Amino acid sequence: MADYVLARKSRNIASNAVHVLLNILLGIGAVLITVFSGSPLLGILLVLVSKWRVFAVRSRYLLLNIKSNLVDLIVGLSIVILSYYAGSSLMPVHFILMAIYVVWLTIIKPMSSETANLTQSLVAVFLGISASTIMAAGMNSVVDVVLAFLVGYAASRHVLAQTNSKDFTLTTLVCGLVFAEVAWLCQSWSIIYTFGSSGIRIPQIAIILTIFAFIYNYVRQVMIRHQEDFRLRDILGPVLFGVIIIGIIVIWFSDPIFNI
Repeated sequence: MADYVLARKSRNIASNAVHVLLNILLGIGAVLITVFSGSPLLGILLVLVSKWRVFAVRSRYLLLNIKSNLVDLIVGLSIVILSYYAGSSLMPVHFILMAIYVVWLTIIKPMSSETANLTQSLVAVFLGISASTIMAAGMNSVVDVVLAFLVGYAASRHVLAQTNSKDFTLTTLVCGLVFAEVAWLCQSWSIIYTFGSSGIRIPQIAIILTIFAFIYNYVRQVMIRHQEDFRLRDILGPVLFGVIIIGIIVIWFSDPIFNI
């Protein structure tokens, strides 16, 4: 019996090690194949292939599976898109994106606590909005609005799906619509911060919507926790802090190095 338990533990350790190694290779490969091919298609294909279990189900479960994995898909596809638009030669930003994706796949994504779910959503918001803003810069504004809606919907659903809420459709749609509205308002003045020759480009809207997503979730949690005993002062501090930070960003940091 002891030998069986020991052998089983050894197999589990080996299996986990292989799983981690494959995730590391995926995180590095998704960026490298995009850069060296000069096209995002192979990188996108690699990310989709890595999620084959999402699509290998009966048709009636396919949409539900996609919804449940939207946050992970948004992060992976955003890494590829950001890598592509950073250029076809390796730059510091590409190594940063590799590190982010590897950490996501090996550490952040496997976690399942309430704090981890919020962290996963915020990462998806920041990367997803960054990628959609940069990608849609030369396209019709509808593309950016639709992508922003999708990111907001996915981030909200990811958090609410882990709660005991029976029906959170309206809440997720409202969050998606807020994201879409902000994206539409920012179309005429899209601010992107750059950092020297590193290739790093961060859209202002990505920072703003990440802060909004955090406040939105905090307010929701407090209202659920207090329910009938809810008071405005319970959320006043964090909300004011978030509004002030967004105000500072918009007023004092809207002189972009690079404006699209």
